[in-house]
Amino acid sequence: MTRGIGWYVHHQGAGHLQRARAVAGALPRPCTILGTLAGFDTAGLDVVDLPDDRPLGAAAFDGRDGEAERPQALHYAPLNHPGIRARMARIAAWAERTDPALLVVDVSVEVALLARLLSVPTLVVRLAGTRTDRPHLDAFRSATRLLAPFPAALDGSSVPDWVRAKTLYAGFLGAPAQGLTEGSRDIVVVFGRGGTGGSLADLAAAARAVPDRPWHVLGPVSGSGETPDNLHLHGWVPDVEARVAQAALLVGGGGDGVVALAAAQAKRFLCLPEERAYGEQTEKAEALARLGAAIVHPGWPPASAWPGLIRDGLALDPAVIGALHDPDAVRGCAAAIEALVWHL
Repeated sequence: MTRGIGWYVHHQGAGHLQRARAVAGALPRPCTILGTLAGFDTAGLDVVDLPDDRPLGAAAFDGRDGEAERPQALHYAPLNHPGIRARMARIAAWAERTDPALLVVDVSVEVALLARLLSVPTLVVRLAGTRTDRPHLDAFRSATRLLAPFPAALDGSSVPDWVRAKTLYAGFLGAPAQGLTEGSRDIVVVFGRGGTGGSLADLAAAARAVPDRPWHVLGPVSGSGETPDNLHLHGWVPDVEARVAQAALLVGGGGDGVVALAAAQAKRFLCLPEERAYGEQTEKAEALARLGAAIVHPGWPPASAWPGLIRDGLALDPAVIGALHDPDAVRGCAAAIEALVWHL
């Protein structure tokens, strides 16, 4: 009987589940998705739903436990949390029952180290940014290989050589390409699920600063007030890719989802990286700027800066960012995972 693999997804949003689903569909062996999956579309997937391990009663979760003392190899190990106890027990029971050939860990230092203790080989997902703290490096050492869900050209300059050598650079996973649309004058602004969303006052000021172009905003926007005629707020939409295809210029943060979308559609891109742990967005944005793949401005620009930023963004060669998209990334990642399993 063919041994299957597991793909662990943590509380990072739909993007992690999206890439797990994409790669699982291309694998020649069974794949089980493990995670806290309530609220996500898991139709057609083999899943192990895990108890929630986030802080009890907490409104937000940054992956740390706030404990004064904990083992230095861990980020999150609070005491007396029944969800964590049940979660880890369920992962261990699944591993004992199924004898997996590999566990992809996307992402959790603690699950990576648990898998090592369970004698299960791991492929640990390495996100962008400077992750040279003790827990991350111990998780990387524990892994058989590392998986970067972005192109090597976007990796940070401070990543240790041994980490790079251990990394499979899979490229952007799960971002479909669209046909190019010529002649549009639209500015499309995308706010993803991982950020705080947009401010109506800021958006209105930007639209007034560039009044000769339609502005279309996708994602959450807070605040109230007068909206200029050229500003259109669409909220959450099911056809983000199709709407981005209409853009003359894409505006968004430095998260993997938006950057992958810009690359897949070869869209001129104004990148506004947000503050994230480990410099995840800022380091990626700096790489985009070095390559000439995007115009970068840290955070939301003042109204006076918008005319120049739009002008510079429209002057970009979209082929540069388009070259970061690999249409075979999902199949290539699945093939690399299969090859890794065969060599274990």
